[in-house]
Amino acid sequence: MGQLYLVRHGQASLGADDYDQLSPLGARQAQRLGEHWQTQGLKFDAVFTGTLKRHRQTLEGIQLGLGLSQDTTLWPGLNEYDSEAVIRGVHAGPLNKPSSPEGYREHFRLLRRGLKAWMTGQARPEGMPDHAEFLQGITSALDHIRQQHDGNVLLVSSGGPISMAVGHVLNLEVDGVIELNLRLRNSAVCEFSFNPKRHSLVSFNTIPHLETPSHKDWITYA
Repeated sequence: MGQLYLVRHGQASLGADDYDQLSPLGARQAQRLGEHWQTQGLKFDAVFTGTLKRHRQTLEGIQLGLGLSQDTTLWPGLNEYDSEAVIRGVHAGPLNKPSSPEGYREHFRLLRRGLKAWMTGQARPEGMPDHAEFLQGITSALDHIRQQHDGNVLLVSSGGPISMAVGHVLNLEVDGVIELNLRLRNSAVCEFSFNPKRHSLVSFNTIPHLETPSHKDWITYA
């Protein structure tokens, strides 16, 4: 029996030229998670991460908080979908970088539409695989972990792959997976127990490291 901890990256840089970069707060969120686990005495027998910069930076922050580092398996199938390409699949007009509450609402409204079109085969975002192929990149990581590991395993990824992993384990419909995706908080933890045959969901979108009065302003979604 093993425990798999899936961590969404810390706050990135939505609206900036380079989204794939943790904000200063995102780096603090990641380190705080590592510090929390260090107080719990949690250690990992294996570590997996996508290859995006924000994944690597989040893992570095966690390891800094834990006070240790270890070999990491890079798994490209854990990388996030291209949200701009997803939106362009359903929106032909210009895309403005969100910079206001109204702009953020419009961004996520379009993202929700685009995700549903992609996941149901009604759109093929430019430069992206179809949804079945994208999902295979995620489930292949879960299969590998089940077959090759036990103990505690850490996996650092993004909201899309993590929500699809949860949806796969729970056999959810597309709308349910999209809702999970848009609810995941930065540096949140989802936990699976696993054996060689299956994964089982233990917890979803938890932030025990931020549930103190002094950290309530650290809770973010993008």
